[in-house]
Amino acid sequence: MASLRTPLCDLLEIDTPIVQAPIGPATTPTMTAAVSNAGGLGMLAFLRRDADDVHRLISETHELTDRPFGGNFILRGLEGTDDRLDACLESGVDVVSFHWDEPYDYVERVHSAGALLMYTVGDAEAARRAVAAGVDIIVAQGWEAGGHVRGDVATMALLPVVVDAVAPVPVISAGSIADGRGMAAALMLGADGVWIGTRFVTSEEADVDPSYKERIINASETGTLLSSKVFNGGWAAGGRALRNSTIENWEAAGSPEVGERPGEGEVIAKAADGGPVERYSSIASYSGVAGDLEGLSNWAGQGVGLIKRVQPAADIVREITEEAIQVLRKASTLWRVADAPDSLTTWCDRMTPETSHLIGAL
Repeated sequence: MASLRTPLCDLLEIDTPIVQAPIGPATTPTMTAAVSNAGGLGMLAFLRRDADDVHRLISETHELTDRPFGGNFILRGLEGTDDRLDACLESGVDVVSFHWDEPYDYVERVHSAGALLMYTVGDAEAARRAVAAGVDIIVAQGWEAGGHVRGDVATMALLPVVVDAVAPVPVISAGSIADGRGMAAALMLGADGVWIGTRFVTSEEADVDPSYKERIINASETGTLLSSKVFNGGWAAGGRALRNSTIENWEAAGSPEVGERPGEGEVIAKAADGGPVERYSSIASYSGVAGDLEGLSNWAGQGVGLIKRVQPAADIVREITEEAIQVLRKASTLWRVADAPDSLTTWCDRMTPETSHLIGAL
């Protein structure tokens, strides 16, 4: 695979600045290890996992890779974090990422275990607070992202201001980056890496029902909705999911508030553990879920229109990296010298020291 390196690669000891987002129960040790073995950073997801699960998932991943990988916790009072974080650090991960509530109480504990700490933000001020508290890497999440979204600013507007706010701390761009063009654009806006979720839902290793992958592949760029009034059962937060019959009926009813939505309380599926899944639940079409899978909260970002097929996770890493390199090479031929309109110079020659490292391996 062609090489594309940023300072994030050196910090994380990875070969390409791609981080596989921790996409809930869809994430598996097989996926995480495949991404890491391909040169990216695989991430495990610990949502709704107890300490024993955390130990087991990390152990299984270590059996599949000797490359760096990380684990993710969502902080929103959904479940206790202390014992699960202890299990994570004792089992040995290189990076711990946190989403939603501020993780500052955990910074010293993570660092004492020799791990790095990432935190997802939706605005520049949150990024500044995080860095001041000792966070090592910022994930700037644009509102195009799938799943639960931290802010309401689009990636192109958010990323540069976050980069400026916390430089030289590395910033990873999140929010519907689904191919090499998006990766190249994020790097040119100052990101040190990209955080990719929806594309990996369609990986062979993703632990979801095949129909979920097919719905992503068949969706267009207008095929998602971000709302805090739909699919908030179990977590009353804003999220972006594929448009489906549940959303269509809710919109047809005038987009009513919680308690007045059509079909509210109706059990439409059974969870993997046998429990009931109501309409508007935050549970997606993960493996083992049975019933009206089309009507569930199938989380996805606006980049769905760019995803065309199911692939091994390693192929996704390689394809995105190689396409990003091609895009950057093409960009290097487009820059015309302002004071010499009849001559061309390469974009590389006019890059700043802060961005010139991207082209070193091209």
